[in-house]
Amino acid sequence: MDAMTKPASLPFTGDDEADRLLAADPLALLIGFALDQQVTVQKAFSGPLELTHRLGHLDAARIAAMDPAELETVFRTPPALHRFPGSMAGKVQALCAAIAADYGNDAARIWIEAADGRDLEARLRGLPGFGEMKTKSVIAVLGNRFGVRPPGYDDVAPTWPTLGDVDSAAALASYQAGKRAKKAADRAAKG
Repeated sequence: MDAMTKPASLPFTGDDEADRLLAADPLALLIGFALDQQVTVQKAFSGPLELTHRLGHLDAARIAAMDPAELETVFRTPPALHRFPGSMAGKVQALCAAIAADYGNDAARIWIEAADGRDLEARLRGLPGFGEMKTKSVIAVLGNRFGVRPPGYDDVAPTWPTLGDVDSAAALASYQAGKRAKKAADRAAKG
């Protein structure tokens, strides 16, 4: 694998502290991706920092071991961490359990230990709640922002715009506008 670079931040939230956490903590990045549905990118990727503030840590094993009702309360406390706090608390807890059990509580092992692009893709797809599109977006962020490009990376990297292409607030705005336009076109085509 190519040498991994570490950006100072990922410009996904508009909040410097949250953006720095996403770049510094692999678990924060994956939790942001887990939360990235039915809310804005900014809301989803701000979640890991807010969760850190509320829990006092961002440790996969400790989150996995929490009473589910207690974690749900953490997610529901205003302002809620997500539009669907109960469901997302369960998804984040399942993600953390998988990282704790399968990767020794070290989320970075998912990509550091990947033998090649297909293995990286399989490892990400094996995470609870990570379907094809989310997996491809994580692969793009890892490759474009962190330099994670194991042999065969190009075979699994997405060929469409993803968060991996976002390197500034302006690029995020452009990415989100493109996503909205595509959704509108898809709705219009349906009917």
